[in-house]
Amino acid sequence: MKQKTLYIALGLFTLAAALTVADRFVHFPAAVLMTARWLLVAALLVHGWFKRSLTTWIFVAMIVGAVAGHDFPQIADDRHVNVRVLALIFLRLIKTVIAPLIFATLVVGIAGHSDMKAVGRMGIKAIVFFEVVTTLALVIGLFAINVSKAGVGAQIPVTTSASDLAAQKLTATDTILHVFPENIAKSIAEGQVLQVVVFSVLFGIGLAGVREERRKTMLTFCESLAEVMFKFTNIVMLFAPIGVGAAIAYTVGHTGLGVLVNLAKLIAALYVALIVFLVGVMLPVLWWMKVPIRAFLKAIAEPATIAFGTASSEAALPSAMECMEAFGVPRKVVAFVMPTGYSFNLTGSTLYLSLAAIFVAQASGIHMSIGQQLLLMLTLMLTSKGVAGVSRAAMVILLATVGTFGLPIEPVFVLLGIDQLMDMGRTAVNVIGNCVATVVVAKWEGEMPVAIQASGMRDAVRD
Repeated sequence: MKQKTLYIALGLFTLAAALTVADRFVHFPAAVLMTARWLLVAALLVHGWFKRSLTTWIFVAMIVGAVAGHDFPQIADDRHVNVRVLALIFLRLIKTVIAPLIFATLVVGIAGHSDMKAVGRMGIKAIVFFEVVTTLALVIGLFAINVSKAGVGAQIPVTTSASDLAAQKLTATDTILHVFPENIAKSIAEGQVLQVVVFSVLFGIGLAGVREERRKTMLTFCESLAEVMFKFTNIVMLFAPIGVGAAIAYTVGHTGLGVLVNLAKLIAALYVALIVFLVGVMLPVLWWMKVPIRAFLKAIAEPATIAFGTASSEAALPSAMECMEAFGVPRKVVAFVMPTGYSFNLTGSTLYLSLAAIFVAQASGIHMSIGQQLLLMLTLMLTSKGVAGVSRAAMVILLATVGTFGLPIEPVFVLLGIDQLMDMGRTAVNVIGNCVATVVVAKWEGEMPVAIQASGMRDAVRD
């Protein structure tokens, strides 16, 4: 029965693909093409039913969401209750996990560590790795936009008012102060991950200085809290396909696929640059560190898919931490490197910023010399470190940087319209980059189990 059903699914998929290809030569009615798309959806749903894999269902949900948003754009109507509410429910549930999970794992990782010097050494290695890879991301972004010239000759209409961007221009003093929490409850409520990290690190250091009999109770509590939050995450992840599908449906239904026409070149340049970064930087790093690449790719499939579908690094954080721990990275390394990387190692967002800033100049007909572009890169190296600490994330940093260099802000407005489409790719790369960072730091520290080999990872990595 199962084999017969799979054959039916394959037949539906083939029929849908044939109708889509044939439409290039014989223009079918809209109803026929819609039927072809939903035949494809039906085939994917049958495949997902038998596959019974969370990653598979998330992928299927993305396709279903895109088709539903395209064929029924009214489901994204902001004047009524729309499918976005399902995506927001998923994101809210995930965000409840972030602060207690980071606090518990960091405190255990620091206070439970017998050698405090090792914690400092691990921090230095992580920061060095972050700076190297983010600089390479900036260079690749600049190279991609200069080669593609995606903004040259662009006719971009202004469809968004300046008030919609509401930029926060942070001074150097503001950026430094933003790292340190003034009220931990406020930091948790506002989702300030870096402030929660700083508080947790200081709390862990303080706990490490307490007598053994006093420290043991709090450590036991934090260990229990971390286990509970991981179980809580597993429950919330069951809702992931619905949340991801709803997010995609809202994006497509709200902006429409036509938005890709004028800016397809820019989107293509970004995704090609992201792929070049992954293949040209991340892959060699894994090979150099002798990490089993196939097993690693299998381990990050779920968090990367969640990040791509929701365009939210926070949504993928619990899953990424759990998958890296299952891969063999010790919890103390994961708990320290992963949250820190969410503020200092956003490689995808950094690459996007360099590409988008030059796109603004090209679209405005302004030529920037190599020297000016290098100065822009240096500026982004500093400002991008606050990308997770301000509203609208990369878009706000981009607007502030454009203003600093005297570039017109009008081209930034239209980028806001396709930001969701671009944010999916850069967010997925952010998550992958942080997963790579945890493995690299663990390797440098000699913390990865020797027994981890490509052929022996099937039982260590979650399906």
